[in-house]
Amino acid sequence: MLSHERIWAALDALAAVNNLSVSGLARRAGLDPTSFNKSKRKTGEGRLRWPSTESISKALKATNTNLIDFMNLVDNIPTSIEEISSNFELPDGRNVPLLGFAEAGSGGFFDDSGFPAGQGWDQVPFPANEHDNIYALEVSGESMLPLYRDGDIVIVAPGANIRRGDRVIARTKEGEVLAKQLNRQTATQVELKSLNPEHLDRVILLQDLEWIARIVWASQ
Repeated sequence: MLSHERIWAALDALAAVNNLSVSGLARRAGLDPTSFNKSKRKTGEGRLRWPSTESISKALKATNTNLIDFMNLVDNIPTSIEEISSNFELPDGRNVPLLGFAEAGSGGFFDDSGFPAGQGWDQVPFPANEHDNIYALEVSGESMLPLYRDGDIVIVAPGANIRRGDRVIARTKEGEVLAKQLNRQTATQVELKSLNPEHLDRVILLQDLEWIARIVWASQ
């Protein structure tokens, strides 16, 4: 049976099984990133707001999902995202904190060691349990091409050992967030190689570096 709750739950599930947040699914479909957000599912007066057939069609095309499979999601899944994740049996899965790259440069989302802090984090299912203290960042823009695309999710592990050649997320004390490859680290600086050849490599003094953490997984 078609209902407001189950249509939205199916879109939540479609995002989850593709290792995306709902905003990542919207971006991949070429829509406004907030198109599928929970805040858009009702008006300010409490009236139910349904996703358009066009937006659903774009989401299906972006995830190579046919209409029959989507209707199976509508008919056969629970309505909570926690139950959805369980229903699809992500191996050893759990939800981890999720933040967009743009927000990651703002204050209040991380402690001094680069661990998640404060409010405003979303959740995304992660199909492994390798590290205790992990979180997810959602890629925006094209600066990480060709390895990571707009809307991809990267899982970051603060405190994990970092070696030369590892892909990392670094945040400067000025709030700049960088996704690079660690080329070399000395007692005074880190040398970061750009993932995108159109962007410059960076050398950052340790005194200007707030934290650096290893990327341990990515949805692509």
